[in-house]
Amino acid sequence: MTAAAVTTGARAARSDEATGGYLFTHFRNADNGRAGLRLAISADGWHYRPVRDGAPMLVPTVGENKLMRDPSVVRDPRTGLFHLVWTTSWTGTTIGYASSPDLVRWSPQQALPVMARFPGTRNAWAPEVTWDAAAGRFLIVWASTIGAAGKEGDHRLYATTTRDFDRFTPTTLFWDPGYSVIDATFATFRGRTLMFVKDERKEPLRKVVQWCDAALSPPRFGPLSAPITPAWSEGPTVVTIGPEIVVFFDRYREHRYGAVASADGGRSWRDVSDRIAMPAGASHGTIIPIPRVTYDALAALG
Repeated sequence: MTAAAVTTGARAARSDEATGGYLFTHFRNADNGRAGLRLAISADGWHYRPVRDGAPMLVPTVGENKLMRDPSVVRDPRTGLFHLVWTTSWTGTTIGYASSPDLVRWSPQQALPVMARFPGTRNAWAPEVTWDAAAGRFLIVWASTIGAAGKEGDHRLYATTTRDFDRFTPTTLFWDPGYSVIDATFATFRGRTLMFVKDERKEPLRKVVQWCDAALSPPRFGPLSAPITPAWSEGPTVVTIGPEIVVFFDRYREHRYGAVASADGGRSWRDVSDRIAMPAGASHGTIIPIPRVTYDALAALG
């Protein structure tokens, strides 16, 4: 698989259209995601400032609890349209969807019943939307627990695909490592497709982010790496800055973000948390490169 085979919300910024700056979609855990989508922008990929002084850009109206947590966005390479998915509820079978030409004007929101055909589904968490260029379609991956599994849940990754966000393939099990996992995200780096994921186990304590080499269609996964974050980390999002791949992650118990970087394709990582600046209160979001015209328009909003 070549570096062009997968274009994701976290892919490397190599094309002219992706050199304008960076976008960070997120929510605030303090309001449980009820206030909605917040945006921040960065010229260098390291330092992010809120758009509209941090005011919500999109207020949730769909789903079991009408939340907007874990917002994941990707830019359609065919049309330039931005596609957004999110967690609508702590419990239920839906995820949210909306699209925008400019990240300011949004389509009507939809609740996609992605787990409706799986009896006993408890939740559908942290959907991640990815453009799979090799297959010519979008891949959406999320975590669900089916059946009784205690307070912590026992999550596996499920997926659907779509070319137009109107018709979707039947939901399938995407990855089952034999234990609870959530928060999958994808990136390309030096010709490889990488998946980053959180080991959700609490006993023994894990709650860490790891990565593996992967393919999307059909799904294939290599062995997982050692943890690249401390315990109690989640919501990884990945971007290439200069010669390095950088993983931002939510240190949710400490109410702050951390980051690690690798210049050798993941063989070694170093903590670069002291280099980043993120909006106060930001939780679990996605960083993507955006065109200059989009960056300038968002910057003009204050």
